[in-house]
Amino acid sequence: MGSKPAETAAAGSQQQQQAEESSLADVYNHELTPLQKHAAFFDRNRDGIIYPSETYQGLRAIGCGVVVSAAGAAFINAFLAPTTVPANVKPPAFKFPIYVKTIQQGKHGSDTDVYDTNGRFVPEKFEEIFKKHAHTRPDALTSKELGEMLKANRDPKDFKGRVGAFGEWRLLYALCKDKDGFLHKETVKAVYDGSVFEKLEREKKEAKEFAKKK
Repeated sequence: MGSKPAETAAAGSQQQQQAEESSLADVYNHELTPLQKHAAFFDRNRDGIIYPSETYQGLRAIGCGVVVSAAGAAFINAFLAPTTVPANVKPPAFKFPIYVKTIQQGKHGSDTDVYDTNGRFVPEKFEEIFKKHAHTRPDALTSKELGEMLKANRDPKDFKGRVGAFGEWRLLYALCKDKDGFLHKETVKAVYDGSVFEKLEREKKEAKEFAKKK
């Protein structure tokens, strides 16, 4: 038989964990920042915590293959999880949770700075992308122009940030470029609040439904 103190301690620990999870889900009771909206797409059960399995599900939902989704989930969660842990929260070991509430803590270097340090959208920085790098068309980027932007944003001492930025933008380009190889300005803007993910998921579902009817 287990001792009463041990049972009481276990129950107390479980209650504390439930309270923490409830508190983290409270993020959805308030207006989200654009960065939180971007991350929230991958919080598939809306509990405020994104585990690797949810990142995988989100990547699959927007059209990534099994290998890319598995590799992406492993990299994204390993990269972001340690930086987004809220104060006074002890994350579960080896589960690499990303926290929506404090996602701004995971903002990496070598990026466009379109998100500020609080996860808010900075219009001037967004416009700067196209003013500086959209040479062929003012409202879109080619693959070469995207590469130029990534190179311009590199911090030589920030290897992780450079890898993260490269992976994010190249994946976006692969999923969202048009038939002529242009990544449109309106698509890029929709990335910053996550609405492009919802659009991609909806289009994938519609394509599946259409294929079933054939």
